[in-house]
Amino acid sequence: MSKALKQLTVVSGKGGTGKTTVVASFAALAESKVLADCDVDAANLHLVIEPTVVESGDFYGAKIAVRDLELCQQCGECERRCRFDAITATDIDELACEGCGMCVIACPHQALRLETVSCGKWYLSETNYGPMAHAKLAPAAESSGRLVTMVRQKAEDAAIERDIPLAIIDGAPGIGCTAAAAITETDLALIVTEPTLSGIHDMERVAQLCMQFNVPVTVMINKADLNAANTQRIRAYCADKGLGLLGELPYDESVTEAMARQMPLVEYRDGPVAQGIRAAWEELSEILSN
Repeated sequence: MSKALKQLTVVSGKGGTGKTTVVASFAALAESKVLADCDVDAANLHLVIEPTVVESGDFYGAKIAVRDLELCQQCGECERRCRFDAITATDIDELACEGCGMCVIACPHQALRLETVSCGKWYLSETNYGPMAHAKLAPAAESSGRLVTMVRQKAEDAAIERDIPLAIIDGAPGIGCTAAAAITETDLALIVTEPTLSGIHDMERVAQLCMQFNVPVTVMINKADLNAANTQRIRAYCADKGLGLLGELPYDESVTEAMARQMPLVEYRDGPVAQGIRAAWEELSEILSN
């Protein structure tokens, strides 16, 4: 990744914390930026940003078994060995195939091989807020850190071409391969969490992941007024680990109203959450400019 390009990744330990709502508002507030929706399992930033696709391509990642009918003797050895019930002596279920290659090894007639197939598409789009790179997985396709890396690379290419100084990345929730690919080599990770037991547990896990990658971490508590004790636990964790606490947003029904209208919250209504996001962005801008 380019060293001249500042990169902010917004992540969460679990889904549903408000991560994409925050990213969409940051997109409206930032002056010059490129956007990257790296939550490829459940990409939904496009629902708020409304991109117009200008470039796209296939993503080849998964491998599936392919049968050579001329060599196949229908002996059934592949069916006997497949633990995923993806192959029989006559058919292959492409959705069930995990590409492990056991059937290829087991076939006594060399009638099977693995082939790389398209499992999704990447897009480069124009939006009212600047260029945006994003992706869409095929139905039942597994996500991949390689796809996240490709989306980030497309965003970086657009930033370099247009001399854009900032990339705002909507990362994947959790601590898996896609989350790691969205976090690595970024300048700052913002964890959006909520004061629930699962929210706290998963926030701690993603914070540990960021620290393993030596990525600075700051935290934003969404719906902070729903449980005062758990909000205090998050404050204490941040203080103990030396993490920044960027802001505490109250519960606000205008968040879901803005989503229903497909608008960034800060452009829909200037309520307490929108004000909190504005204040958070001002602070982030100071951090990223240093």
